[in-house]
Amino acid sequence: MPNITTQPLSFSRKAMDHFATFLCALASLIVLVPLVAIFGYLLYRGGRGLSLDFFTKVPVPVGESGGGMANAIVGSLQLLFMATLWGVPVGIGAGVYMAEYGGGALANFARFISDVLNGVPSIVIGVAAYSLFVLPFRHFSAFSGAMALGMMMVPTIARTTEEMLLMVPRALREAALGLGIPQWRTTLSITIPTAKSGIITGIMLAFARVAGETAPLLFTSFGNSFWNMDPRQPTAALPLQIFIYAISPYEEWHAKAWTGALVLVGIITITVSAVRLMSSRMTKCRA
Repeated sequence: MPNITTQPLSFSRKAMDHFATFLCALASLIVLVPLVAIFGYLLYRGGRGLSLDFFTKVPVPVGESGGGMANAIVGSLQLLFMATLWGVPVGIGAGVYMAEYGGGALANFARFISDVLNGVPSIVIGVAAYSLFVLPFRHFSAFSGAMALGMMMVPTIARTTEEMLLMVPRALREAALGLGIPQWRTTLSITIPTAKSGIITGIMLAFARVAGETAPLLFTSFGNSFWNMDPRQPTAALPLQIFIYAISPYEEWHAKAWTGALVLVGIITITVSAVRLMSSRMTKCRA
């Protein structure tokens, strides 16, 4: 075998490599600093209001001590559950069609609509949901709020699912088809499981986005100061309650708004972390 000699890297190339690494680390730090600052400030302002009453009692009038946002916490979980229940399957189905079956005008139109909806302000989604789900029934409801939030989840999930499926190597599909496996079975058993991690990330991004939306809920679920478990009636939600407290002139309500914001961020963080943990464990079990 011929002798292969390698030349050492020049000083300028080493310096450029270290400089590029420094810039990447600096960019990561710039991203993390605001995030840590927001979490820290939320913990500082909202942590003092955390108590058992906050998680077990409904809001009280101004001047009365105690009270909490228990109804708003339950209402938010109810809205997010119903929105996820229909938004995730529709978004994944649209993404699968665009990536695996859509090569014509319909798929291109679906991509265009998804991109447009991703950029539409949430208040416009709220107005559309108000026209579609509130006016025909002549009253606000948790159902209409869930439909509005689901409408915001679908385009994000659809486009993320499409991009993740397109990254799956074509050789995997061809090997399955060569064994006589139908395309629908290949998609369900091979393509989607391979891209599962990216699809779950897209779902969590959509979930985190809609969890803090207020404008669509102002036109749909409207809010409620009491307990409500009926999806046909107006219901409270953390973003709505935070908004009401934040714009009030009362300091005690401002303090509760900060606590509500901390709880909302905590719910999002815990939910996303739990889903990611369950997904990773399921992957290890299958391996």
